[in-house]
Amino acid sequence: MVGYWDGGWAWMAFMPLLWIVLIGLVVWAVVRLTQHGGGRDDGREGREPWRETPEEILDRRFASGEIDVDAYTEARERLATHRPRKR
Repeated sequence: MVGYWDGGWAWMAFMPLLWIVLIGLVVWAVVRLTQHGGGRDDGREGREPWRETPEEILDRRFASGEIDVDAYTEARERLATHRPRKR
């Protein structure tokens, strides 16, 4: 059996690599499926959770004191008149 090649050593080297990849895929899938937008679940389905609407940005700036009542009211009116229509 001089010319006989047994590929058993190749499988012994390949199997741990295969298991590492398989376990990595399972861990990735579990993490991906259990994520809830960074813990922020505010009911806005279909949108990226980190993107605020212009109204939300305006409300946050008013609440933090960055803008006064007059600027807030004017900006709200402008947003209402320039809001794109939904199709």
